Amino acid sequence: MSDTRRPNRGPSAAAENRAALIAAARDVFAGSGYDAPLSAIARAAGVGQGSLYRHFPDRVSLALAVFEEGVSSLEALAAEPGATLDDVLALMTEQTITSTAFIDMVSVPPADPRMIEVRDRVAGLLDDLLGRARRAGAVRADLTADDLVMAVGMLAGVLRRTPAPARRHAADRVWRLLRHGIDTPARP
Repeated sequence: MSDTRRPNRGPSAAAENRAALIAAARDVFAGSGYDAPLSAIARAAGVGQGSLYRHFPDRVSLALAVFEEGVSSLEALAAEPGATLDDVLALMTEQTITSTAFIDMVSVPPADPRMIEVRDRVAGLLDDLLGRARRAGAVRADLTADDLVMAVGMLAGVLRRTPAPARRHAADRVWRLLRHGIDTPARP
């Protein structure tokens, strides 16, 4: 494999290197998951590992930079007048189809407080929309935001083992099954 690193331009390239690392991490995480080697990300960005660690001292820092855009998109959609729980779950599904690593980050019990903060942001926006859906009688009264995060985590688990071209169909099947638990009142 050839060395694709750009010549070192010093501090003037810092912003460009950071952006290249985030873009490369987005692609590598999407293709190989959250546990992808950081060396592969540095290589894909065309920078050395030293540059990667100067910008992102650990995997969590890099993942947070990558997924901030996705979480911000969810928050922006949830804040729109008339946005529904289904709208946000549809966007989360699209993000999951594109990259199961996003859901790995927010659905697996995290040890890092920064991960907990992101997970709480996602659960908080789901909780707000869930309250509206409950009041409208659209979902079960006992459904929680944690249940929804778990459901999306289950979806990610299926999609992680599904070839990319078949993920849309698999996601639709998973949601058809899960909707019975979300929409239908519990039976005694």
